Amino acid sequence: LGKGIRMAGKRKLPMGIENFERIRKDGFYYVDKTGLIRDFLESPAYVSLFTRPRRFGKTLNMSMLKYFFEIGSDTMPFDNGSIFDGLEIAGEKELCEKYMGKFPVISVSLKNAASDSFSSAKEMLCSIIGQEALRFLFLSESDRLSETERQQYHAMIHVGSDGIFTMKDSLLKNSLLLLSRFLQKHYGQKTILLIDEYDVPLDYAYRYG
Repeated sequence: LGKGIRMAGKRKLPMGIENFERIRKDGFYYVDKTGLIRDFLESPAYVSLFTRPRRFGKTLNMSMLKYFFEIGSDTMPFDNGSIFDGLEIAGEKELCEKYMGKFPVISVSLKNAASDSFSSAKEMLCSIIGQEALRFLFLSESDRLSETERQQYHAMIHVGSDGIFTMKDSLLKNSLLLLSRFLQKHYGQKTILLIDEYDVPLDYAYRYG
């Protein structure tokens, strides 16, 4: 405990900061949980559900997974290695060489999809997914996608004159699946999908009927 207090005095405490890259690059105090990445990779499951108490650090861990796995591009350059230097996972040389920076990653948080009405919640979902899709703007010109697929991508990111995403219900329902497929075709590598706060819209839907 004494050592932890001394270290906390030398580093800034990341109050309210849940972005892994910012914590590492700006020198905030960080409790090393990167061993979770090894556990994640050694699990045979295609889907993993993390259920922990509030304030346990789930969102920060999701951000950590994103920065470990995400492949860079001309429009989204990443220096995965430097932000993991000195952490436990960096000692797993084979795992890092095989998996670090090798996958397209879709990362969404449904924290803000909280509303007491269906129409408002749906509008928020369109915004959350549309904003994430905008990170992959290179898909609009990818020659590895068909013309139909590029049109579907454009429909996913289209906004009206009011600045609101115009995604239709049928496209919204399949948006994460389609975006995953587009990224897989572009990179030739399967997509990792991270969903944080998945229960927020479910809770509000139950609460407000």
